[in-house]
Amino acid sequence: MKNWMLKLAALALALPLVATDVAAVELGDDGLHKTPWMRETFKDLREDLAEANSEGKRLVLFFEQRGCIYCTKMHTEVFPRPEVSGYIAEHYFVVQMNLYGDVEVTDFDGEVLSEKDMARKWGVLFTPTILFLPEEVKQGQTAPQAAVATMPGAFGPGTTLDMFTWVNEKRYLLDNGEDFQRYHARRISERNNGSAD
Repeated sequence: MKNWMLKLAALALALPLVATDVAAVELGDDGLHKTPWMRETFKDLREDLAEANSEGKRLVLFFEQRGCIYCTKMHTEVFPRPEVSGYIAEHYFVVQMNLYGDVEVTDFDGEVLSEKDMARKWGVLFTPTILFLPEEVKQGQTAPQAAVATMPGAFGPGTTLDMFTWVNEKRYLLDNGEDFQRYHARRISERNNGSAD
């Protein structure tokens, strides 16, 4: 009986801490999580790319949806980590997209559609999905045609940081046989912290 009461007391003390962490993640009026490094733009991708380039950053399109438990995982467990958040803020221009949103988006090919219709056009099926864009997009290309990498789904801090680093360092251009999976495996080995992430 005494053990049970001690466990209950410990749980009661821990719950506010857990709830505080989750509650600390800001939700916008659209129900999507917000971070300081996400940009409010007119979602004209040609303008966003030009602005990202002028800041020396890479453009990223980040699809989320209201109630997405995997998006919440990224925003509560991955992005709060200083090494991840700091890296993204320093190197990336992040534009958030709502999988079911009605805000107009202008694709690189000039087509204007709502976020939800653009997601369909681009074949984005689930959230989170992150599209990494190059500094230059050929005329007539769509965002997914131009993308140098796509991160489909929620991953741990190591995988997320490795993907953002792999793209930022333009490792996708190297002809060394080290695709992302091999790069990530090497980074796991180098971290040597007992984690597969």
